[in-house]
Amino acid sequence: MKKFMSHTTLAEILEFSEAEKVLAKHSLPCLTCPMAKFEIEKLTIGAVCAMYGLDADAILKELNDAYAAYQKKK
Repeated sequence: MKKFMSHTTLAEILEFSEAEKVLAKHSLPCLTCPMAKFEIEKLTIGAVCAMYGLDADAILKELNDAYAAYQKKK
């Protein structure tokens, strides 16, 4: 099973269809930032959380829980 970690890029995370809901819930600004689309392949979730003072552990736990639930449904 795939596991999202602090060094996972936003591009990798957004390949998971439910990820945007989780990230939006935590008000991740990169989802609406026009400049992010140019850097999405390089931006890691850990770096973005550090830049904006977001709780990376909570976001990663929720992403991984959502991914696990999604895999069980398949």
